[in-house]
Amino acid sequence: MNDSEIVTMFWARDEQALRIVSDQYGTRLNRVSYRITRDEQTAEECVNDTYLEAWNRIPPSEPRNYLQAFLYKIVRAKSLNRIIHDHRLKRMAYVDELTAELEQCIPSKSNIEEEMDAKVFTEAVNRYILMQSDEKRRVFIRRYFYMDTSSQIAERFGFSDNKVRTMLCRMRQELKSFLEKEEIL
Repeated sequence: MNDSEIVTMFWARDEQALRIVSDQYGTRLNRVSYRITRDEQTAEECVNDTYLEAWNRIPPSEPRNYLQAFLYKIVRAKSLNRIIHDHRLKRMAYVDELTAELEQCIPSKSNIEEEMDAKVFTEAVNRYILMQSDEKRRVFIRRYFYMDTSSQIAERFGFSDNKVRTMLCRMRQELKSFLEKEEIL
């Protein structure tokens, strides 16, 4: 069944849509959540919360052409919120690592002006990513959206771990330069 038909079922409030989404996307959603939470039970809970959130957001949302991305975004947010909630007092090392990597080129949200400029910033980062080759774009997204390790990315694309680390380092430097040229930094 295609995404448009599934969204139509959501609009009709047909509970079968949830079973179909679970069958088609459940494993992948669980993998995304597990990479973030590092706990199978928590990942499963986040995926179930994703189904509920999708049920509540469709309608009014109508992600006919991007249902998978819509679900990924929800599960990622649910998973990140869950680890933030569960680990308020102790930081997760891999989340700290990703944050530290991106802090080199992304400003912190230390005041209201920066928060108001978030949309402009997001659009600039998206423009930068779209300017990259398909290979670089996929590596960047695997690292900073799906939170894969450099060794997982290397294995997925058949690169050496060193090549992935070097590529990401150069892309962060290029992103910083790009943001400075755009007068965002």
